[in-house]
Amino acid sequence: MKKMKKIKKVLIALDYDPTSQKVAESGFSLANSLGAETILYHVISDSNNYASPEHVTILGFAGHLELDITQLESIDGLKKASHQFLDKLKKHLTDDSIKTLVGEGEYAESILNTAKEIHADIIVMGSHSKKWLENIIMGSVTEKVLHHTTIPLFVVPTKKLKG
Repeated sequence: MKKMKKIKKVLIALDYDPTSQKVAESGFSLANSLGAETILYHVISDSNNYASPEHVTILGFAGHLELDITQLESIDGLKKASHQFLDKLKKHLTDDSIKTLVGEGEYAESILNTAKEIHADIIVMGSHSKKWLENIIMGSVTEKVLHHTTIPLFVVPTKKLKG
């Protein structure tokens, strides 16, 4: 009988959407149940995405970050904000052993490269789609990762159910 590979590292890819808390909690729960290390990861892609006031509000941490909106215009400011975001999620999960990483570049490519570099055994991501088929046809980040990864992908549905 073939020996099964033990899952030792869980990479949780997060964006600034308010549903990130649910994705982080689900991924952390999965990692805990497997006795695996948890790594929270955020990718800085297009700095223009962070410059709008709406995006900072979506962040969910707008009033709690120790920097002002002008700092989000520099890559260093974005990195600082991203680390604060991940640290707040880490604190919420109440586990100091959680590692945090911030990457740069195209979302899917960065997630795949980081998973490979850190030897992740599984990637956890959220799917914000209200219309799953539409997202697949249009090409979401989750879909791109799914089609290019060689390791398991755990997708957390984050849409709100009616009723």
